[in-house]
Amino acid sequence: MEDSTLQWDCSRGCTVERIPQGDLNCKMIYSCCKLATFDWLEGFPPGKYSDIFEIRFKNTHKGYFRNTSGLQLAVGDIVAVEATTGHDIGIINLDGSAVAKQMVRRHINPETYEFKKIYRKAKLLDMEKWQEAIAREHHVMIRSRQIAADEGLQMKIGDVEFQGDGSKAIFYYIADERVDFRRLIKLFASEFAIRIEMRQFGARQEAGLIGGLGVCGQELCCSRWMADFNSITTQAARIQDLSLNPQKLAGQCSKLKCCINFETAVYMDAHKEMPTVNHPIETEDGPVYLVKTDVLKGIMWFSYDPHSMTNMQPVDVQNVKEMLAANKKGEKVPSLLTRPNNNHEDNGFKSAAGEDSITRFDKQAKNKRKKPGRKNNGQPQQK
Repeated sequence: MEDSTLQWDCSRGCTVERIPQGDLNCKMIYSCCKLATFDWLEGFPPGKYSDIFEIRFKNTHKGYFRNTSGLQLAVGDIVAVEATTGHDIGIINLDGSAVAKQMVRRHINPETYEFKKIYRKAKLLDMEKWQEAIAREHHVMIRSRQIAADEGLQMKIGDVEFQGDGSKAIFYYIADERVDFRRLIKLFASEFAIRIEMRQFGARQEAGLIGGLGVCGQELCCSRWMADFNSITTQAARIQDLSLNPQKLAGQCSKLKCCINFETAVYMDAHKEMPTVNHPIETEDGPVYLVKTDVLKGIMWFSYDPHSMTNMQPVDVQNVKEMLAANKKGEKVPSLLTRPNNNHEDNGFKSAAGEDSITRFDKQAKNKRKKPGRKNNGQPQQK
């Protein structure tokens, strides 16, 4: 039977358990960590920056700290680190050579960056204060939303993160316009008796903090691995011939899905090889119209009816270029119906369900009803 004292803190990627002796036992659960990084350089020599560690805090909040005391540290250790005021508590998420790669990804120059220090491994007193501060976060977030609403501010407080020693809290908020929250900070400070820091973030960052599953069935990219958010436009969807349906193109954050950009470069390169067809191509049995283009396969589909996609004929890119060159000279090209490898019915497009019959799941009758007047293995009945 599972111990009822075990608690899962998925926002920080760890479990918290009160052992019978009364102490707190915290363990890192890597599968619960947001923006988790797989250490593909595990076992390699740590390299030049062996004293630098990546430490995670709440949700997607990470930082890089230097071990100046020569402590024996490993991934999963809970440590007390330097903060602007007091100290904070975090979990070592990455060490070794992979840390240098992550700093390059986040545009951090180790030669000029001012790393804060790792003080020590968290003691029992540090753990107790840490958990007390965490226990206040939800109540403070709800109360802070009420105060902001009473002040009439057009902002949304999405999350609250307490510092490990409980002396400071970071309020993450979303606002479409500039917000003057000088009075709000004073109200928060008097209400919660802590130091206040306000951080603005967008809808994409909020989706990363909250997490969830995308339409692909996997965890959201912004919560799983994305740290930088690039601009996404509908032009990327047009390049890939995607339907410009806002309900299909929007993600959990109500913005265009980040994954639209993933394959855009491939389609842009493929489009360079595709000829431009701005007018019908003249054939011996009439003009044909471009109705569909398979960019990645390099096939263009033509139909004799510009308003219908029936009886489409596939033509590869090279043949289309030859057809356009012939038309430019004033010559008509042979009929597409007589072209080799074109006389087939399968055009590669199928219905979404794969089968249209609503009775395809019904059980078929095993025994068919015998015709009247027949028995004895089909012999006519004697009268």
